[in-house]
Amino acid sequence: MSPHTTSSPQLLDAVDQERTHWIELPAHRSSVGVARRSVGTRLKSWSLPGELRSDAVLLLSELATNAVCHTLSARILCGIGLVTEGILRLEVHDHDRSRRRLRRCRAALDDEGGRGLFLVEELAATWGVDRSRLTGGNAVWANLTA
Repeated sequence: MSPHTTSSPQLLDAVDQERTHWIELPAHRSSVGVARRSVGTRLKSWSLPGELRSDAVLLLSELATNAVCHTLSARILCGIGLVTEGILRLEVHDHDRSRRRLRRCRAALDDEGGRGLFLVEELAATWGVDRSRLTGGNAVWANLTA
């Protein structure tokens, strides 16, 4: 289980721009697939290991889905970046300024959803939620290690 913090150790704005990728999309369910494909393509171009790419695409997809389904935002901003060798950072920012608290959902075995943050907690080295300096809404982030 990964440590969950409430303060980001480093946002992507501090990372070399050649090692980052951002995509802004409408907060619609169809945008999650667009984000997933865009991030997958970029990660492949960075020649990262397959398992790391798969985990990153899965987690970004879960974070983006949560932003689309559980915020009052009209747009989402998804970012990835190689913070240092061996650490991949994922971020999803929304524009929801309502300051609602993050709720952990307990999914039943036959539920189709409700496992997003469980997956983030299991796969990420660290993760957390901050107020976004880019959008004023929420910034949910996760760090993966190679």
